[in-house]
Amino acid sequence: MEKFTLEIIQDTLVAAGDEMFQTLQRTSMSPIIYESLDYAVGITDAKGELLAQGNGVTAFLAALDSVVRATLEKFNAENALEEGDVVIANTPYAGGGTHLSDVSVIYPVFYKTELVAFTVNKAHWTELGGTFPGSVSTVATEIYQEGLHFPFIKVREKGKINQAIVDLIKSNVRLPDSTLGDLYAGIAASEVGARRVISIIEKYGLKTFIKAKEDFLDYGERMCIEALKKIPNGVYEGLSEIEDNGFGEGPFPIKAKITITDNEFIADFNGSHPQVKGATNLAFSGLVTGCRSLFKAITTPRMDANGGAFRPMKVICEPGTIVSAEAPSAVSVYYEVLITSIDLIWKILAPMIPDKLPAGHLRSVCATFISGMHPDTGQFYIQAEPLAGGWGASSTHDGNRGQLSCGSGESYNIPIEIREMRYGIQVEQYAFHNEGGGYGEYQGGNGQYVDYKIVSDGAHVTAAFLGEKTKTWGMNGGHDGSYNYFLIIRKDGIEERHSLGTNIALEKGDVVRCVTATGGGYGDPKDRPKEKVLLDVKNGFITKKEAKEFYHI
Repeated sequence: MEKFTLEIIQDTLVAAGDEMFQTLQRTSMSPIIYESLDYAVGITDAKGELLAQGNGVTAFLAALDSVVRATLEKFNAENALEEGDVVIANTPYAGGGTHLSDVSVIYPVFYKTELVAFTVNKAHWTELGGTFPGSVSTVATEIYQEGLHFPFIKVREKGKINQAIVDLIKSNVRLPDSTLGDLYAGIAASEVGARRVISIIEKYGLKTFIKAKEDFLDYGERMCIEALKKIPNGVYEGLSEIEDNGFGEGPFPIKAKITITDNEFIADFNGSHPQVKGATNLAFSGLVTGCRSLFKAITTPRMDANGGAFRPMKVICEPGTIVSAEAPSAVSVYYEVLITSIDLIWKILAPMIPDKLPAGHLRSVCATFISGMHPDTGQFYIQAEPLAGGWGASSTHDGNRGQLSCGSGESYNIPIEIREMRYGIQVEQYAFHNEGGGYGEYQGGNGQYVDYKIVSDGAHVTAAFLGEKTKTWGMNGGHDGSYNYFLIIRKDGIEERHSLGTNIALEKGDVVRCVTATGGGYGDPKDRPKEKVLLDVKNGFITKKEAKEFYHI
């Protein structure tokens, strides 16, 4: 069998993933999907091994193959999937789960009655019911308060949509048109991928297809092991914490021990704090996703994702901790714990591989959910989006400014024009701030101010900005960065500072100011060239006072 043929099949699978990605973006109804790209798509083999993946958010890097495997566990030989079936799932505690808002669409692909592959996508649906708009709460104490739960159910069976499920969704969410639109977009994207898989098999034959995918997975494993050999072997430990659980309690420690050999990477989180009251919990499958994200960044960052590249990685944690939470714990703010877990491994390993890992970044999604009645249309709206901030400096360059967190990956902020058209807000300010921090030979990237002025007759905001008490971390003599937090600036001028908040009442004329952190600096500030410092002052990235105090200019 020609090697060229195998590579063509592999590349075609990757291209099929890209086509699925574009389909979901162009057919979805929610800005958090079609603008922010808060989703991922992929193709697995018949056993659930990842063959190709297109990512908006890296937080789904372990989600797609895991959710397929969990689907196969439920629909086994006695209750096997059939052609035309489509399964939806958002279980946080199994199968690549994160929180209820992230819904997976699992599509079995059949060729001549034989199950040959799965196409799958996972996207953040803006509204899925629950106590508060946006299906996110920092004060939830159990999952039942967070929205609809789909425990691997067939939304389509033998090609026929289950209208009862559609009616159930429609009657239990605040934005039924966009929620159902996102469901149908997910099915459409999966169908596109399925057609591409079938076309590959029809052209090259099933035997050749299987050979190609096996070679692809083995190649991923080989490349990963080669990369591991370039990382110093050893056992490395560290400690981080979740500052608050939404009830003013905390901090809650997270422990990690990383063992690296020439052919294995083990992340051991045993000893982390038990799961907490509140929504700052992460299920084990989410922890695996976080570990995969960092693992890929230091091993095969330029290679297309496939399951083989993760074979050398193992994640260990006893059940029931803040990073391996079990039912019925609340998890709607899981992403803050996920990013803290990534950041912990990052901080542990960065001193050993500074050419691969920079200083600390904003370490929060800084997600905001603002809801109310649109002043022009009279329709209920929910703005949901991640925010950008500063990344840490590295051994060769300044930190990036205005980037989303490591959990967000290739996703984006929503354009101002879209926000002001779709929601009852006005963006009063969108700018880099110079609240300080990140000083070094290489300067940490600046965080941002985003001011939302409420123009509807009343609104509510829910947000989670962990890092309000913990600065981003510097490296090799570089200074720590700054903090994440949000302010409610009342129309009478009174300011209220928050880290976690749920459904805070707002009035017309109030401003929600979101402040994201500046990244950590790298190296001694005295080694930064004078001309770079003066340029930073000119651009407003630091003040004259900071230049004098920290750079002695």
